[in-house]
Amino acid sequence: MRTEQEMYDLIVGTAKADERVRAVYMNGSRTNPNVPRDIFQDYDVVYVVTETKPFYEDKNWIDIFGERLYMQIPYELDKSVGMDVDYDKRYAWLIQFADGNRLDLTVEPAWCSNITDDKLCKILLDKDGILPNIPESTDEDYRVKKPAAEEFCAACNEFWWCMNNVAKGLWREEAPYVLDMINHWIRPQVVKILSWKIGFDTDFTVSVGKSAKYMYKWLEPAVWQRFLDTYSGADISAVWDSVFVMCGLMDEFAPEIAKKLQTEYDITMAKNSRMWLEKVQKLPKNAKEII
Repeated sequence: MRTEQEMYDLIVGTAKADERVRAVYMNGSRTNPNVPRDIFQDYDVVYVVTETKPFYEDKNWIDIFGERLYMQIPYELDKSVGMDVDYDKRYAWLIQFADGNRLDLTVEPAWCSNITDDKLCKILLDKDGILPNIPESTDEDYRVKKPAAEEFCAACNEFWWCMNNVAKGLWREEAPYVLDMINHWIRPQVVKILSWKIGFDTDFTVSVGKSAKYMYKWLEPAVWQRFLDTYSGADISAVWDSVFVMCGLMDEFAPEIAKKLQTEYDITMAKNSRMWLEKVQKLPKNAKEII
């Protein structure tokens, strides 16, 4: 596996040797000082070029970066399914190399550069001084943001209301429907509550990472384990258990957030929603009515 320095030398050296490339910058996890370093980190690189067309028309120019196992060309995929894509503004290759490294390489013209939109950017090369001066990279844009009271109340309402769908789905033993409901609508509200707790505990100075993967850094181990317990298989009994774990997390930490936001946690809705879950859980499969 090529070392980090070897990859940087290749990425920057290729840009230096190609007159069409005028600048290079990087973003992503490798520019974030708060992300743990490991062998799976991608190289998220942008070449600022005179024009993108010569690059996307030449299907072989990326061979210079090494032997590929496989890759994705996202803008071509988007265009193939009818999305409005302009290759002249931006084009990219997501490449998994045979040696284990991964390079996500984008080309964009200077007039279309979005370097100022992401505070995790770091300039690696600027031949003509065309890129703006940017501060040292920071994950500030990705940190937990303090919610408005309305946002908090909406998250709680969404959580407890959607449990209605979970209850009937579990009674019907419709595992795919239930898991979709949990994964897309319910657990995200738990993530918000726990993230906001972390935010208040840290004065909103940290990021919990994509998919909240770094929440463990600031949660008590027992709470983190409870959160992990919300991820179940498709066994109906196991899903019921995970649902009540989520209810427990919401009931424990949402009132704490409400107090700090000087708003109310709808205890009545939470109590009645949980009561409904318990009633449906005990409902016989041959039931002719719910109540």
